[in-house]
Formats: sequence, C-alpha cells, structure tokens
Amino acid sequence: MKNLIEKPLVKKTLIGLGVFVLFLLILDNILLPWYVSSSEEVVPKVVGLSDTEAIKKLNDSGFEPIIADTAYGTNQPAGKIFLQKPEAGRIVKKGRSVYLFVSGGEQMVTVPQLKGKNLVDARLALERVGLKLGQVELVASNYPKDMIFDQQYVEGTKLKKGETIKVFVSGGQTEGTIEVPDLIGKSLTEAEKILIENSLEVGKITYQISNTLLPNTVLDQYPVPGNKLNPGEKVDLFITKQGTIKEPLEIIEE
Repeated sequence: MKNLIEKPLVKKTLIGLGVFVLFLLILDNILLPWYVSSSEEVVPKVVGLSDTEAIKKLNDSGFEPIIADTAYGTNQPAGKIFLQKPEAGRIVKKGRSVYLFVSGGEQMVTVPQLKGKNLVDARLALERVGLKLGQVELVASNYPKDMIFDQQYVEGTKLKKGETIKVFVSGGQTEGTIEVPDLIGKSLTEAEKILIENSLEVGKITYQISNTLLPNTVLDQYPVPGNKLNPGEKVDLFITKQGTIKEPLEIIEE
C-alpha cells in the first residue's frame, strides 16, 4: 500500500482530490452561506448621469461600478451614461458589479477634398467617412464640365457624422448675350461706369505697380474683350498703382 501511494501518478491524484475536497468545504461552509445571506438591493438608475455621478451613486448604494465601453451616436450627450447592466430597478445581491456604457456624443468626421472630382467620386468619398452628398448647384464656369469646383465646407472641416455637404458643379462655358467691352487704358472710374452701362459688374481688382502709367488705370481684364457674358456677371480688373516692385500685389474682392 505504501509503495502504491509513493507512485508519482497516484500521489498527484490524491493531492488533486484533496484540493477538490477542500474547495467543496470552503464553498459549502463559507462562500454559499455568505452569498445566500448577502442582502439584496435595487439597482439605482444612473442612465443620463455623468460617469462621475453614476460611479458615486452606485458606490453609495453598495455596488461595484465598472466603465465597460464608450460609444458614439447615442441619444445622450458626451460623458453621460446611456446604458447600464443590470438595468435600473433590478433586485440583485449587494456588492454586485454594475457595468456602465458612456456616450461619446456625436461622432465627428473630417470633410474630404471634393474639388476636382465628379459627383460619383465625391459621393463615394463622403460615404467613406460617414457624410452625405447634399444639394448640387450647377454653375456655368470656365472649369471642365461636370467637375466640382467648390464645396460648402473646406477640406479638413470637422462635421457630425451623417451631415450633408453642398457642392458646386461646373456646367461648362455658356455663351452669354453681352459682349465684354474693352476697358484697357481706361481709368477705374470709367471702367466701372462702362460695365454698369452694359449690365455687368466689377469683379476682383488686382493692383499692380506701374511708374509709367497713371494710378488707377486698367492694365488688363478678364474675361478679355469680345467674350460674351450674361447680365450681372463680373469682369476682373488689373489696375495700376504707384510704389516699389518689392511691394506685394494688392487684391480687392468686390
């Protein structure tokens, strides 16, 4: 018998059996009686509270609060509890863990570059980041037809996920009804008067240094004379000013 007990396999088996019996004794005489005798409590409601407030309330009620996860796009502001497990009103043993799920608020995404794309590519680029293509405004321009040349929000702007972005699409060049007058050599005042008489407007004014021509003389214009525009469209002017070449160009948007 002694030789049998001294065998390694038998010895390990007896040790394991002894540990198992000890565990059962502890479970039966200590753990189960403690669990059965533990008082029960109603889980308080912490949904809508901040994580700090929720933790304090649960601690005061004898529970163990645990921050389980953070999620975006919930109906609660950022930092508020939007879900708890077990739910409020459940009767459970005092000291039980209550898992808290915190709202990250509205998820913010970055606006991609849409300029230079067509509508199909722009829609895909927006969908990749969780945004949507909004109103599409077709505008006659010198840009290639069907190309997006401007967007409501510049690249890099932070927006809430799911928002829409308006884009401006080139309809290509269209033949207007008003021939652009020749303004080169005219004074700025004369040029403005001529444009008004032709139902056109002054656009961007770029000042350039000239020590040979009088100040406020039209050096160049865009569109050039002979092109046709529609009523209300603008003509950009390049105007002289005195100064030194080192001075940067001065641009005024009308």
